Amino acid sequence: MGRTFSRTPRGPRAGRGVRTAGAALAAVALAVTAAGCGGDSLESKSSDSGDAGTGGGKKGSLVIGSAGFTESALMAQLYSRLLADAGYSTSIKTLKNRELYEPALEKGQIDVVPEYAATLAEFLNGKKNGPKAEPVASSDVDKTVAVLEKLAEPRGLKVLPVGEAVDQNAFAVSGEFAEKHRLKTLSDLGKSGQKIKLAAGDECDIRPFCRPGLEETYGIDITAIDPKGVGTTPAKQAVKDGTDQLVLTTTTDATLTDFGLVLLEDDKGLQNADNLLPVVSAESAGDKDVEAALDKLTKVLTTDDLIDLNRKVDAERQKPADVAEEFLKSKGLLSK
Repeated sequence: MGRTFSRTPRGPRAGRGVRTAGAALAAVALAVTAAGCGGDSLESKSSDSGDAGTGGGKKGSLVIGSAGFTESALMAQLYSRLLADAGYSTSIKTLKNRELYEPALEKGQIDVVPEYAATLAEFLNGKKNGPKAEPVASSDVDKTVAVLEKLAEPRGLKVLPVGEAVDQNAFAVSGEFAEKHRLKTLSDLGKSGQKIKLAAGDECDIRPFCRPGLEETYGIDITAIDPKGVGTTPAKQAVKDGTDQLVLTTTTDATLTDFGLVLLEDDKGLQNADNLLPVVSAESAGDKDVEAALDKLTKVLTTDDLIDLNRKVDAERQKPADVAEEFLKSKGLLSK
């Protein structure tokens, strides 16, 4: 759950968008996800990270929230180290998913979280307007962030500036399959007329930006969903072996080349703008010093950087704290 994929199975870059039918299904799915997590308490699903930056604490203490997946852990470490460098005492609290850490942010139990623009916008939209709310996010990052800001402010949340780095769901094929059928985009795949077995989560059948979107927007002939999960090793192996032809993964998947896979461009902008940005408690972390510290990272972080950072943790088994420290030093973002 953490980076829950009801958040709109994502695709390469924000651009022009086409909305597809099935928005109500996505909202219902989000509500079911939230209900399923409702019994978890903050205390039972959180943990403090001892390797986060501590800082001198002259400007006070801040708790950075992290969800239960690699990229979120990395971003939390990056935020923590930058804020420590700026004079704050910092700690990291890991919570299982958005259904836990977003309310904790509202309550002041955590102060800062790394977030995804479109996903958080739809999450807050669902909280405000119910499970059948019309979608508010799009592939236009500026419009999506503007909507997010309006939804966040009444909840005591402040949305900090968004950056270039984006982590969206994406679809990949084997390099051999792409070369044989001359595929570079999802439109190419639809025009090829190939029958496609898609390795994904079983919910892909109803997600409007997964199977329904691929069929309606791109005309891809999907014969079946192979429920091997989103970007899992078995899912990617199935495409490598030719058992399946397409796999649902993410734009920051660091292991695609290990399986000989290539992403197909989401050339019609099916996916929403899930660019990374910090979201903070307006009361405890809404000052200009916090924004300035985090903005140093936001301005330079790219999608390729995310891929490399994820690779170092997932493939090379390095510690997120060490990877974060090395990256910030390499970019000259630390003063000490």
